Amino acid sequence: MKKLVPFLSGLWICLLLASCKSTQLSASKSATLLDITREKDSNAFVNLRNYSNDFVFDMKYATPDNFLKEKVYPCDECFLRAKTVKALLEANRAFLQKGFRIKLYDCYRPKAIQKKMWKLVPDANYVANPKKGSIHNRGGAVDISLVDASGKELDMGTKFDFFGEEAGHNYLNLSEEILSNRRLLKEIMLQHNFKSFDSEWWHYNLSGSNKDEVSNQKWRCPN
Repeated sequence: MKKLVPFLSGLWICLLLASCKSTQLSASKSATLLDITREKDSNAFVNLRNYSNDFVFDMKYATPDNFLKEKVYPCDECFLRAKTVKALLEANRAFLQKGFRIKLYDCYRPKAIQKKMWKLVPDANYVANPKKGSIHNRGGAVDISLVDASGKELDMGTKFDFFGEEAGHNYLNLSEEILSNRRLLKEIMLQHNFKSFDSEWWHYNLSGSNKDEVSNQKWRCPN
């Protein structure tokens, strides 16, 4: 009975404040693609896979192939706020017209994972301090690259999550091909309401998303 008291107390608080939210996001897929313009709540978390088949997914934190050296996401879903998805879809359409498409490495990231990252790399040039929270934790950031029509990734000079000056937009000691690839990625993303991050060529934030709340919601994977 004593164990029920905290639960019941929390339940009453939720009912009184009408503020209870699910702590998990569902990774279930829609039978048909959905229209993001019909999403009434622009701040709702949605699964990008439900809105397009034109992206390439290489979600690094759903595998051990990352700087943490362990799988920290239960499955390779890409959750973002609806407004972020809308802008990303528009950017990808622009890339498709040029013969490319977006490849995704990371999307929404629970705050608990941010804490693990900060413990390993406590450097705000590459990992946001969890006390403040990353734009990834707010559902407004994506880590991306580009692939061509054959599915080959464009050469961006470094791997994703390379912690060094060579990964920065201001580092110019690279071949013209690499610089051109980075410019292409940056120019299209900036045209579609995203902002770049100086030290990481792959990281883009939706403009204004720094004002959204930090979230720690996890997700349930399909059985």
